Amino acid sequence: MKISRFCVLILLIVLGAAVAFADSVNDPRIIIHGVSGSSPTPLCPAKGCTGVGMNFSFSVPKHGSGFLFFTNASGKNWTSLTLIENGTVPASAISCIQNLFTSCTTKTLQNGSVEIVLSGIRSGKNPEIGILNGQSFTIGFACLAESCWPGGLDFTAHAGAAPEPGTVALMLTGLGALVSRRKLWKNPFNS
Repeated sequence: MKISRFCVLILLIVLGAAVAFADSVNDPRIIIHGVSGSSPTPLCPAKGCTGVGMNFSFSVPKHGSGFLFFTNASGKNWTSLTLIENGTVPASAISCIQNLFTSCTTKTLQNGSVEIVLSGIRSGKNPEIGILNGQSFTIGFACLAESCWPGGLDFTAHAGAAPEPGTVALMLTGLGALVSRRKLWKNPFNS
């Protein structure tokens, strides 16, 4: 009797895992790639890539799938990219494929919008460099099985950039001067 209950429990766990895997396979995907001849994304089309700054917006192609082509024209290297949609597609149903950052996470915000955050960079044998100033990239939308993106769904995007080395040095110098002034203020008669 105990063995049969154990077998039923194992069977339920296996079925649950299979269902979870099947759901993840059928989710709509967002695909973000650099455009420097890297597969599977082609180079910018003949009309070129759209230049964007640190903040920009775009809409899903009318058919719910396809690629949008952009160029980072902000003057800064991006170390993160946050995409927000109005919650039409739940965060749990979004799969992310990308080759520019170390991670991609999705979450539902308090207002019901969905946030997709690409972040983290590293160098080495298989570098993820973020999106460099002047680099072109694509944001693609793929349908999987019967699950597609709603055509015309609006996104807003915000890029994050690491502070420039001079800015960090200036901030630290200013902090040091503030600490020195504070020491004098506490004991103005210190000789």
